[in-house]
Amino acid sequence: MKNLVTKSFSAIAFLGINLVIFGQTIDTKSKTILDDITKNYKSKKNSYFKFLYTSGKASQTGIFYSDNKRYKLKIMGTEQIFDGNKVYSISEEDKEVTIAKPNDNQVAFSPLSYLDSYKKDYNVTYSGKKTISGIPVDIIKMTPVKSNGLKSVTLYVNTPQKKLIKLEQVSTSNDLAVITISNYKENQTLSPSTFTFDKSKYQNYLITEL
Repeated sequence: MKNLVTKSFSAIAFLGINLVIFGQTIDTKSKTILDDITKNYKSKKNSYFKFLYTSGKASQTGIFYSDNKRYKLKIMGTEQIFDGNKVYSISEEDKEVTIAKPNDNQVAFSPLSYLDSYKKDYNVTYSGKKTISGIPVDIIKMTPVKSNGLKSVTLYVNTPQKKLIKLEQVSTSNDLAVITISNYKENQTLSPSTFTFDKSKYQNYLITEL
């Protein structure tokens, strides 16, 4: 489960003029699309979506909240909260809470963190268009500049709405993981405690701070 919530997703293909930055190859069409998505997310007070995570024959649903600086993720009985300072990983099954300073992997699931990471971590190319569930989608593929356990990541973008709708990750061992995103909601009135860890609620849990 810990691996599941720390997966990163990215992509590669080729079309148009390329930018070469410190050994990276980023085509301008992909860069424009990804930068537009990032600006759209950051323009919102907060964002919410549901997602379906599929790996092999197993599938699980989850939910994600973010206010650009903080996030909350829930899937398979596990909750992860980033309050802007520390990451709280809460396992209901194990009755455990782990508290740690964030690292790149821990915040990689956030669409904002992921979209920003392409600027230094991936070669990026545009791979064309297709239709998914009646929605016109642009496809962007990325490959890591340095070895990170991934072979490639593919992003499926609803460009008119400037939103990610699907991410596919292939590991170096050819394992495929897919996240399908749905039910976007934006600028909701959220409880002040949405991104807060309340230790008093977990008195019967083993709490470990790293």
